[in-house]
Amino acid sequence: MATVRRLVIDVLKPHEPPLIDFTERIAAQHSVAGVTASLVERDKEVQNVKLTLEGDGVDYTSVQEAVEELGASVHSIDEVSCGERVVEERATFQDR
Repeated sequence: MATVRRLVIDVLKPHEPPLIDFTERIAAQHSVAGVTASLVERDKEVQNVKLTLEGDGVDYTSVQEAVEELGASVHSIDEVSCGERVVEERATFQDR
């Protein structure tokens, strides 16, 4: 099985814990070397957040469990990079 190097997920979370604390808790997962959290949208009750995780074998199951323990839910998996290295997406004719 190929190693997951990067995982981008869309998460719906409550306002608590704050985004910094939430991100620190996700980053503490054993398979995660780093996380970037970007606030996409905020309303009165929840925040929509994009999480970009990298590591040498990101374990989606443990990440999902950590997200749920913090009262949030994964809406979608938006990007996955697997293999020996991360290959950056390139624009093609269809992207114009």
